[in-house]
Amino acid sequence: MELELHKIKNCNTLFLDRDGVINQRIIDGYVTKPSEFIFIDGVLEAMKIFSSFFDDIFLVTNQQGIGKGLMTVDELTSVHNYMLDTIKQHGGRFTELFYCPNLDKEKHIDRKPNIGMGLKAKEKYPHIDFHRSVMVGDSISDITFGKNLEMMTVYIGNPEDNANSDLCFNSLYDFAKHITL
Repeated sequence: MELELHKIKNCNTLFLDRDGVINQRIIDGYVTKPSEFIFIDGVLEAMKIFSSFFDDIFLVTNQQGIGKGLMTVDELTSVHNYMLDTIKQHGGRFTELFYCPNLDKEKHIDRKPNIGMGLKAKEKYPHIDFHRSVMVGDSISDITFGKNLEMMTVYIGNPEDNANSDLCFNSLYDFAKHITL
């Protein structure tokens, strides 16, 4: 773990999944309005830490609720504006948010574990070096996305469910605390 933490301390870009990492996941459902967006304990403190540690922080999130017709792009924007405003009020920030509205069955290039959202970030921010980047997520598709782009990967969740990531922590806040040691 020490070697991996040392490598992460040399990274300057952070990619984060949303549901299950930043906010509480709605099992078999979707966050469709700000009132349903509940920050996981410690996330606001973690985002403040990350904002002083990483040059760029990107959100990469699959949002097939749009593709299923369960929410609109405007509703997702409203949720994300609430998230961004709250994080900013607590001293954190995002460089930019990327989302994929496509259904899983479409196998769209932007849908994780495919690398489209990462490539879009790199196209818009050419200084990104994936070898100096970290992907944090709570699913196999998140970790595979990071691995496919040759990033360091951090799994958030039960270590027994670890999806072959470089590191595993119980929460985003636990990860943030470790990088500052």
